[in-house]
Amino acid sequence: MKRSSRTTLSAAALLAALASQLAHAGPADYVATPNVEYGEKEIDFKYGIATQKDGQKNREASIGYGYGVGENWFTEVYLHYTRDPGMATRLETVEWENKFQLAEPGEYPVDAGLLVEFEYPNSPSAPRELKISALLQKDIAKVQLNGNLYLERNIGGTQNADEPHQTEFGYQWQAKYRWLPQFEYGLQGFGETGKWNEWDPASLQQHSAGPAVFGKFAVGSHHLKYNAAWLTGRTSATASHTLRTQVEYEF
Repeated sequence: MKRSSRTTLSAAALLAALASQLAHAGPADYVATPNVEYGEKEIDFKYGIATQKDGQKNREASIGYGYGVGENWFTEVYLHYTRDPGMATRLETVEWENKFQLAEPGEYPVDAGLLVEFEYPNSPSAPRELKISALLQKDIAKVQLNGNLYLERNIGGTQNADEPHQTEFGYQWQAKYRWLPQFEYGLQGFGETGKWNEWDPASLQQHSAGPAVFGKFAVGSHHLKYNAAWLTGRTSATASHTLRTQVEYEF
């Protein structure tokens, strides 16, 4: 492995060690992939609407700027907004995301990466959040399979200080068929099970899945990528339906 890869692994290990000290997936969440493009810059927009069992709708959106600062490291900062029923749109958090590619694509049977995300709340009393994700990808002919496992934990804050922080477990998965660069199709799924070492009863866990579309268009010498999914809740604790979208302008 290159020296830059070893440096990246060391940095990633230090960040991952913080995971023992980490909120829930929202409608604007997305499936991360492990590979990094050195020197690539992007403007990233995500939006989602979750329709609850009672018909109420929760909306989330984020806009960010990312840069591939190294052969194995991509970093992004973005603003995350929410709008709950009966409330105005508000800035919820400022988020800093770092993705580390752990090997060259195709070097091993499964591509792997590590995603480390810090969330800084707009409210000074709210806890910060740390999320650590293992990113896995396998290509089989024209099919791309992704599976991500993550831990998240709140840190500090005086809001609900009498409730102990817990490390929670969740997952993401994706399967897509690369039909055309401009249009690919497949499935996506998201879930959270509760504490990493003591899962909630099945009815209290959150699981959703549904069809998804993907694509990439050339815009001059740059590219515009998109993906969207229509997710159906699989448990009583999950939103009935979620529409999530993501658009990235790469330059």
